[in-house]
Amino acid sequence: MRPVCRVCPHHCRLEEGALGLCRARKNVSGKIQSENYGRITGLALDPIEKKPLHRFYPGSSILSVGSYGCNLKCPFCQNHEISMCGEKEVFWERMSPEELAGQALEYASDAAHIRGAGQSRGAAGNLGVAFTYNEPCIGYEYVMDTARLVRRAGMKNVLVTNGCVELWVLDELLPYIDAMNIDLKGFTKEFYRKLGGDLETVKRFIVKAVAACHVELTTLIVPGENDGSQLRELIDWVAALDRNIPMHFSRFFPCFRMYDKEPTPVSQVYETVELAKKQLRYVYPGNC
Repeated sequence: MRPVCRVCPHHCRLEEGALGLCRARKNVSGKIQSENYGRITGLALDPIEKKPLHRFYPGSSILSVGSYGCNLKCPFCQNHEISMCGEKEVFWERMSPEELAGQALEYASDAAHIRGAGQSRGAAGNLGVAFTYNEPCIGYEYVMDTARLVRRAGMKNVLVTNGCVELWVLDELLPYIDAMNIDLKGFTKEFYRKLGGDLETVKRFIVKAVAACHVELTTLIVPGENDGSQLRELIDWVAALDRNIPMHFSRFFPCFRMYDKEPTPVSQVYETVELAKKQLRYVYPGNC
């Protein structure tokens, strides 16, 4: 009987040696395991605001790391060169959790004197590690193993995720995660279905994450796809959950499989920001 991967709602049933839709989880001898464990495609010291996180240690830098693969198929993906690829389609280098945590500590300056969230440390010091670029939760084992070491070293862990995974994965990660940016890509079942995801799964993920750590949300506004009434309903839902959740609305630029679309008008982004500010305390435009 073929084993089932239960990390995300796809629940891929895999033959021996087969990869899931995410291109990163594989049936090896009857067990589903992370094929991209420790396979790093990107590593950079980024401003924390680039995640984007605007209310979690602003002014800090964070060591950002990514692998390959994703369980969604967004046609507007800005990181499609790695997220839509498997191990043979992208260059990667192996880095153990110990090596990554050690490098994060090397970049840190005065890590022992980190003050409360919301207070600037300056861009010179490294806050910790951000798991980002591709979808980190499909390789949650590596995130968990590394984050445990990062936390032990007195640094912070950030997760940048689409949130379209089962809650047991979140339960595994939450003890080690200090902050998240979660993509809330739209607000209809139909739109999420186009992306190969599930809106209700993402909503459950957000609700649980907000109760456990610092969370900021991001929505990329794609004209004619997820704007209009979707955005109004999205704002209503976030405000009902917690009006203090920081919300980012970003401008779309043609890429991947959407080169035929025009960029989001800057005016549309700012109009959405103003609309959201009627209900949410912290709202930010992006890519404008």
